[in-house]
Amino acid sequence: MSHVNFMDKLLDGVQVEWKVLGNITTLRRGRVMSKEYLVDNAGSYPVYSSQTANNGEIGKINTFDFDGEFISWTTDGANAGTVFYRKGKFSITNVCGLIKINNLKELNYKFLYYWLSIESQKHVYSGMGNPKLMSHQVEKIPVPIPCPENPEKSLAIQAEIVRILDAFTELTTELTTELTTRKKQYNYYRDKLLSYDEGEVEWKTLGEVAENLDSMRKPITSGLRDPGDIPYYGASGIVDYVKDYIFDGDFLLISEDGANLLARNTPIAFSISGKSWVNNHAHVLKFETYAERRYVEYYLNSIDLTPYISGAAQPKLNKKNLESISIPNPSPEEKARIVAILDKFDALTNSISEGLPREIALRQKQYEYYRDLLLSFPKPEEVAA
Repeated sequence: MSHVNFMDKLLDGVQVEWKVLGNITTLRRGRVMSKEYLVDNAGSYPVYSSQTANNGEIGKINTFDFDGEFISWTTDGANAGTVFYRKGKFSITNVCGLIKINNLKELNYKFLYYWLSIESQKHVYSGMGNPKLMSHQVEKIPVPIPCPENPEKSLAIQAEIVRILDAFTELTTELTTELTTRKKQYNYYRDKLLSYDEGEVEWKTLGEVAENLDSMRKPITSGLRDPGDIPYYGASGIVDYVKDYIFDGDFLLISEDGANLLARNTPIAFSISGKSWVNNHAHVLKFETYAERRYVEYYLNSIDLTPYISGAAQPKLNKKNLESISIPNPSPEEKARIVAILDKFDALTNSISEGLPREIALRQKQYEYYRDLLLSFPKPEEVAA
């Protein structure tokens, strides 16, 4: 069924009236709350800010500014234009705005939330390098009101759209929760498998168990790279694709970037295979077997590398410190057993081609498809025509 036929059936031939958000809602802003304020007034009521992690929550305090059903949006920064459905007792900071519907017999909060999840990003202003979506911009956002002459039917249509989208959202949430649980299980078993009692196994330095190939790596200035299909690696993974290669085979790359090692926003150690070019921001190690390489990869990603990072202005993990890292060295058979177990967990939790992440990505695409389909109302100019 085409999206036109679907919408015709849902709307049953009714008209759609467009109203700007400022005429049907009341907009407010949050207030400044410092980290010290959050600590000094700790409690059970959430405070939401401009971040998207943890549903925007940055802490809890012992009082609240709002109680009820609302929509909040991020006003400043990289997440400007992100909207959230809020319900209950909470507060927001000064980098958030709040939307309160004036007439609940005309508009459904969840319907408005889903609509703004598409529309608000179109109104973000990115001038001066700092994206913003302020109240004077939000109040101009057009909102579709189906069947405006029959409020009861209008709300029924909105509720049906919300019901369908809620079902997709719930499925994605369940999968994401499952993924979080699996990752905790993975971390638990990884740490358990890679922990040894004193005297249980011999320990060797990384320089003793791997061949360092750093002398072969070479950076290429971005403007001088010949484009191709060979991956060009840096501290955090693939940076570009080039025509030529330095390495051919299976290797372990380890980030040299101290800031990355401390923040751990990207993999610290990661395996590569096939032809590749590596710049001087990642160490290159070669191992005798797959099991040895993956074993060291898992181990390095599980430990604190802070003691091996040197330099204040530009902290880094230099070659000398890298090769001094102590590695537990069980038998080849034990390494293979550990790697086989962790590979299964890794495929389930981290692989982009299999496991839960792939399933979540597919469900998210499905949700976005139906969201856009269900909210594909004719624009005002189309209605007028």
